[in-house]
Amino acid sequence: MSISNKPSPMPEERIIQGEQSNDDNILDLTLRPSKLAEFIGQEKIKDNLHIFMQAARQRKEPIEHVLLYGPPGLGKTTLAHIIGNEMGVNTRVTSGPAIERAGDLAAILTNLEEGDVLFIDEIHRLNKVIEEVLYPAMEDYSLDIVVGKGPSARTLKLDLPHFTLIGATTRISLLSSPLRDRFGNIYHLDFYENHEIEKIISRSSRILNISCDDKANCEIAARARRTPRIANRLLKRVRDYAQVLSDGNVDCALAIKALDKLEVDPLGLDRVDRQILETIIEKFSGGPVGLNSLSAATAEEMETIEDIYEPFLLRLGFLQRTPRGRIVTQSGYKHLGLEPPEDIQNKLI
Repeated sequence: MSISNKPSPMPEERIIQGEQSNDDNILDLTLRPSKLAEFIGQEKIKDNLHIFMQAARQRKEPIEHVLLYGPPGLGKTTLAHIIGNEMGVNTRVTSGPAIERAGDLAAILTNLEEGDVLFIDEIHRLNKVIEEVLYPAMEDYSLDIVVGKGPSARTLKLDLPHFTLIGATTRISLLSSPLRDRFGNIYHLDFYENHEIEKIISRSSRILNISCDDKANCEIAARARRTPRIANRLLKRVRDYAQVLSDGNVDCALAIKALDKLEVDPLGLDRVDRQILETIIEKFSGGPVGLNSLSAATAEEMETIEDIYEPFLLRLGFLQRTPRGRIVTQSGYKHLGLEPPEDIQNKLI
């Protein structure tokens, strides 16, 4: 089955989704670190970037092109802006779907200044024709433009300033090999540890002037799916509950109460996650069940289940994919407070 370049249909907005929502725009701008020293987590990436940027500054050159990939909400956009700030240059921001024609890309590239950073989010969604224009720009800092049509058409070569392209993607497998190979630095952003999420929540609390004790930080971090964007979103919602139901201070008891009302359980599962597990158990005897049948039973798109809901359930070990279909594991049963069937091990084989 071929992999489509189209984005998967988005489900209803969830508080624990990693993708950016409209409500996150202002919050992200407020909380986004501007320097590498302020960025919490991803230590190996930070160490490498620090060395490469320092070396580039000493040579008075732009840093090599950078590709950042990983699940949404882990800080790819933030790191792109930090690189621009640390190098002391401007950062131009666009996205793969926004560049519809080669002329759009040419307009962006010709307006860059020496050393500038061009950040392309969702770079895997670039049109293949536009990719062809990008290759000489990345390698030779030149742009080939066809002027005119038919027999009188001619190629005009424009020199571009030396710039750094930073691409971000959640689907690196959809990037063509020629484009991927032109990046000098490729970094995979992984999920954060809970203690790192706690530090991020503590920093965000100070910036937003929220009184949030350590135990409350720990409770929010535990339910944030090891993702900074989700942690900041949960903190914002808990703050609202504290403002209305209490004196504005967030303690552990209030955090638990607020998160329970938001239907985010202690491991970060929400109503839809639990519904998928319960549907497999109740309607399909715990599985195995095919994606088609599960989609019909839950009234969710197959792509939505596969791309948005399943990865976290698989990472927790609550769901397992087998050649015969999806199966709820012993851990999944126990999390829902149910007794796993005796033949569950045979199903998992």
